[in-house]
Amino acid sequence: MPPTHSPSSQHLPQHFKKIRSFVLRQGRLTAAQQWALDTQWETFCLDHNQHYDLAGVFGRNAPLVVEIGFGNGEGLAAMAASKPEWNFIGIEVHRPGVGHLLMLAARQGLDNVRVFCHDAVEILEQQIPDHCLAAVHLFFPDPWPKRKHHKRRIVTTAFVDLVARKLAGGGRFHAATDWKPYAEWMLVELRKEPRLQNINSEGGYCPRPAERPMTKFEQRGIKLGHKVWDLVFVRK
Repeated sequence: MPPTHSPSSQHLPQHFKKIRSFVLRQGRLTAAQQWALDTQWETFCLDHNQHYDLAGVFGRNAPLVVEIGFGNGEGLAAMAASKPEWNFIGIEVHRPGVGHLLMLAARQGLDNVRVFCHDAVEILEQQIPDHCLAAVHLFFPDPWPKRKHHKRRIVTTAFVDLVARKLAGGGRFHAATDWKPYAEWMLVELRKEPRLQNINSEGGYCPRPAERPMTKFEQRGIKLGHKVWDLVFVRK
């Protein structure tokens, strides 16, 4: 189905219009990443200025997962490869990471992956229908550790409300961080949302679910003694 124009950004919550949770620090593209951006963009990437029938984009109805800020895409590619019966949308603002995921998707023939290179909050608000997602993943977001930058953290009351609206019943929000103060921050924000329930019956963190691949970044951190906190909440 041909795409139509997307809803106007004037409908975004004021909080999201004024404060970005990211700063664009475009790293240098490798030759392979540039090749992927040049040759695979049309195959895997979606235009944030257009509105899509997502089932039509993938050519099927299937459980849909959105990953916010997928980094270099290795984790997302691994999940897509392990769950070929699911559809995955990755959202990332940094072009080197997008290029790396496109390279992986092309090499592995991952036809269940699509990508937006744009702000995740705007994509969720404008491109993703309510009550349609099987999962939202947020792995190792920028913790913005300085107090003056806490306002830039993506996990806020408004963001959690948005996620709850987009998840289908039984859908999961899964976040992970290696910054304990941010883990505590996210737990507070998530507990405020009555439509989400912690899968940990004691109300805290949970062990890393098997479906979340351990990235090289995480493996290096663990070797250095860093801990990782996973939070999984389910839509009632």
